[in-house]
Amino acid sequence: MSDTTEPTDDQTATTGQNDPDDLAVAHRLADAARSAILPWFRAGTLVADNKATQGFDPVTEADRASEVAMRALLAELRPDDGVWGEEMGQTEGTSGRIWVLDPIDGTRGFLSGTPTWGVLIALARAGAVPEPILGMVDQPYIGERFFGGIDVPPEVHGPLGRAALSTRPTARLEDAILFTTFPEVGTKAEGQAFRRVADRVRLVRYGMDCYAYALLAAGQIDLVIEAGLYAYDVLGPMGVIQAAGGIVTDWQGGPAGNGGQVVAAANVELHRAALELLQDRTSH
Repeated sequence: MSDTTEPTDDQTATTGQNDPDDLAVAHRLADAARSAILPWFRAGTLVADNKATQGFDPVTEADRASEVAMRALLAELRPDDGVWGEEMGQTEGTSGRIWVLDPIDGTRGFLSGTPTWGVLIALARAGAVPEPILGMVDQPYIGERFFGGIDVPPEVHGPLGRAALSTRPTARLEDAILFTTFPEVGTKAEGQAFRRVADRVRLVRYGMDCYAYALLAAGQIDLVIEAGLYAYDVLGPMGVIQAAGGIVTDWQGGPAGNGGQVVAAANVELHRAALELLQDRTSH
C-alpha cells in the first residue's frame, strides 16, 4: 500500500475559489475510506445485497463502512457543508457547498476481485446542476490516488511516486481509445449512438468503472462514454479530468453534473467529433 500519509503543505496550498484546507480534507476522507474498505476486498466473508428490483445492483458491508467513515469525518471537519452519498442519501448544509461521495464505484468489480473499482470524492457548488470544485478518484488496493480541481494542480500519487496529470492531444477519432463500463450502454438508442463512435475509434475496452476516467486524466486513453449515471458517479472524475485539460459534458454538450448521459474527452477536437456521432449529426 502506498501514499496514505497525511498530505504535505505543498499538496494543500491552494488559493482562490478553493478553500486552502479542502484538499487536505479530501485526502483524509480517502484515507478513511481505504481503511474501511480494504479488510473486505477479496474476503470470503463479504456479503452483497441487491438494491435493484430487476437485475443486480449490489451493495456490500464495505460500501456502507466507507460512507460511514467519510461522513463521520465531514461531520467533524465540515459541519456546514452538505453531503450526498450513494448509500445514505443527502444531508443539507448551509454553506452552499456539498461533498459528493461514491464509497465504492464499481461494486460489481469489487465483488469480482478486480482492482478497477474506486472511491469517488467531489466537493461541488450546490445547485440545480452541481459544479465540481475539487475531484478525487482513489484506488485503495493499487494505492493510486488521482485528484485535481479549481486551483488544485492535477496529480496522481501511487506506487510509482507522484506525477502531474495531463490529457492526451489525440485529435482524430481514428486514433482514439474509447472506454465504457457496460457494452449495452443504457437503452437501445443509447447503445446505437455509442456504437457509432465505437465503430470509428482505434480501440474499445469495457468494464473499467471509475478507473477509466482516471486513465483519461492520466493521458492513457481518450474517451469515456456512458449513460445512466448519477451525480456521485461523475462529479469526482469530472473535477480531475477538467483540471487535467479534458472536457466532461452530457451527450448534447451541456452540463453533466447530474449524471445521465456522459461523455468525457481528452480535448476539444475529440469531444466535438464524439458529440457529432452521438447526436447522429454526420448523416444530416
